[in-house]
Amino acid sequence: MTETSSADNATTRASLLDRTMTNLREVWRDMADWRGGFANSPAPSLPDKDIEALKTQMRDCLDARGGEVSARARAANLGRIYLSLNAQGRKRFLQILATEFDIDRKAVDKAVAALQQAGDKGKDRAKAERALHKALQPPRLRLLTQLNALPEGFHFLVDLRTELLSWSKDDPVLAALERDLLSLLASWFDVGFLELRRITWESPAALLEKVIAYEAVHPIRSWDDLKNRLSSDRRCFTFFHPRMPNEPLIIVQVALVHGIADNVQTLLDETAPVVDPQEADTAIFYSISNAHEGLSGISFGNFLIKRVVDELAGEFKNLKTFATLSPIPGFRGWLDRKLSEPGQDAEATLLNAAERKAIAMAAGTGKEPASLQTLLHNTAWTQKPELAKALKQPLLRLCAQYLVNEKRDSGAALDRVARFHLSNGARIERLNWLADTSERGLRQSAGMMVNYLYKLNDIEANHEAYRGEGKISRSTAVRTLLKT
Repeated sequence: MTETSSADNATTRASLLDRTMTNLREVWRDMADWRGGFANSPAPSLPDKDIEALKTQMRDCLDARGGEVSARARAANLGRIYLSLNAQGRKRFLQILATEFDIDRKAVDKAVAALQQAGDKGKDRAKAERALHKALQPPRLRLLTQLNALPEGFHFLVDLRTELLSWSKDDPVLAALERDLLSLLASWFDVGFLELRRITWESPAALLEKVIAYEAVHPIRSWDDLKNRLSSDRRCFTFFHPRMPNEPLIIVQVALVHGIADNVQTLLDETAPVVDPQEADTAIFYSISNAHEGLSGISFGNFLIKRVVDELAGEFKNLKTFATLSPIPGFRGWLDRKLSEPGQDAEATLLNAAERKAIAMAAGTGKEPASLQTLLHNTAWTQKPELAKALKQPLLRLCAQYLVNEKRDSGAALDRVARFHLSNGARIERLNWLADTSERGLRQSAGMMVNYLYKLNDIEANHEAYRGEGKISRSTAVRTLLKT
């Protein structure tokens, strides 16, 4: 296998999605023997002339005429219609589903009035509450539930939500449908049913292909790269759900090493000697990839981490430390926003005079202060030792401030990877300078990475403190950085 890029991985993902859609059309073909409102199949872009026929088909699905076999046939045909459309047509399909089969506001108002008249107790009150609950359920939920009942229906809806997520950003109507679908998927998704499997070099080629395609943190460049990540001092685990038995949901990659790793290029070096896993004292989680964007927002990370830790601790008795080597994907974006704030000398609020002078001298700009934003946008700074040295301490301090002090309105950490690990009971252990000098690493975090430590006796307390009070556990080293 030749070298691959993230673009190649995206192409492979798209190919897998196309293959899934083709398979679904075949699975549902024999079931979908009912044509509904269509004399012929709709055009791929779902033009206006086909809209009324589609609405009729959707209404017939909701009418639930006939028995279970007829209902499944109508739902299968509706699903096949969706799969036959191009992107424009699928978007129009979902817009129709969202608008024509939304909540009936008049029915809601009537149910609210009936509830107000029913008093506080008794059968009338209970009846009015049930009526209001029913009125608040948009018919589109029943349509989605019918699609879920089909073979591979859950997988179909997960992929459908993947498309919805991109389209709903600028469309409030589709955003409401996306929230409905997320609610349904979450209600059907019980983490207790997840099956943990280890991936090895002997695993089926189709599964290895998916591991390559779904790797989202450190792209797998070649088959040799993958083989290195599956060697004896490495572990790769995937979680599967009974509703998607052949699709990895989460992929976890672990390195068994001595001490906490501080550089991902070193960790993934194919020429490095293999460590005897029985002698390793540390398990480094260096990649946790969500294989299906359509399941984002459904939380099962805490369950996942604990399962993998238990698996490793049971196999390797010498393991004493469980930590990550994690990216900091939001740091550079946050720093750029800070440096671009109008009406003030932004750098003066972020860097002290000594730091600005040292950076200017190292950058060769003389007495004029160097623009930190300009320096970081040109990755050549990593090849200039004096400049890198001048940038090290202020960037480490700013990154610590970002991870610990910058919060969302909800009080959760601003950085998405930090949110994941902190909510699962980890503490911020150490920031690592120039730990990822790839193009992505420099673009996301000026090459810095962070170790989150899972100290088994503290996980529950850290989780409770973070979720309850927004308190972030951090090591003495990180506290020291914040004071510099």
